[in-house]
Amino acid sequence: MQKIILIAGPTGSGKSEIALRLAKKINGEIINADSMQVYKEIKILSARPENYFNITHYLYGSISIRNNFSAGEWLKKAQLSVKKIINKKKQPIFVGGTGLYFKLLTEGISNIPKIPDLIRIKARKLNTKLGNDKFYSLLIKLDPLVQNKIKKNDTHRLIRAYEVMTFTKKSLFNWQKKNTNYFSNYKFIKIYINPKNIFLLKLLRLRLKKMFEQGAVDEVKKFIKLKIDPNLPANKILGIEEINKYLGKKISLEQSFEETFIRTRRYVKRQRTWFRGHMKDWTSIFHPNFEILTKKIINLVTSS
Repeated sequence: MQKIILIAGPTGSGKSEIALRLAKKINGEIINADSMQVYKEIKILSARPENYFNITHYLYGSISIRNNFSAGEWLKKAQLSVKKIINKKKQPIFVGGTGLYFKLLTEGISNIPKIPDLIRIKARKLNTKLGNDKFYSLLIKLDPLVQNKIKKNDTHRLIRAYEVMTFTKKSLFNWQKKNTNYFSNYKFIKIYINPKNIFLLKLLRLRLKKMFEQGAVDEVKKFIKLKIDPNLPANKILGIEEINKYLGKKISLEQSFEETFIRTRRYVKRQRTWFRGHMKDWTSIFHPNFEILTKKIINLVTSS
């Protein structure tokens, strides 16, 4: 049975470097499983890999931030990437921190019809006009199943539930009961990179310092000039909001750094909570020496 290697873990845990080291050792190619690293205009703050070292990478920097790129669209592109890699007789390796992407790979996706752009635009505009509270009240009248399943502040999921109900006349949650799994004939090797919190926080601060040194502020300046829809997913990239406050002279550069770090730390906490709840059958592993860690993962892959 064909193996597919999955490498997940919190942001800043060194997943990309580990995947690269692994790919070199086992003749692999890498597929991005991070929802923010797909955007071509934001390279620094999304922590897109800087150097591919002659290893082919897929789905990095391939989507415009102007697009509302869904998890379903990512899955279709991921399928094509796996086929290309296997046709080349190489090993597919998924790496990233977006739990939903790994959930779709291992559990499948509901066959929701493609929502027309006109309806998606109308849904976003209505949400902007009403605000989340009123939009939520309207939504639960249309789709009572949403209540207690989507939080009021989860704008992206509220809009998604609204557009699905509006177009299909069927709740998003009813669609999700019937999933299609395109990878049911593959064997997944599920690896969760799980550094200790103290070690991870040190890595995060060093990484963020490097981002600011590499030009994160200029990257946000360019992003702001594009004037994209505020409801699009790219706006959630860590650091954009905080650096924008600095550019608007609301806070200092040092404060924008610290606020970005605090928000990143909170994001990591949410990631870890999600992983604990959804990845109970994954192998949790870590070592501060990445050479040793890579050897451990190779042993795990070859013995599975």
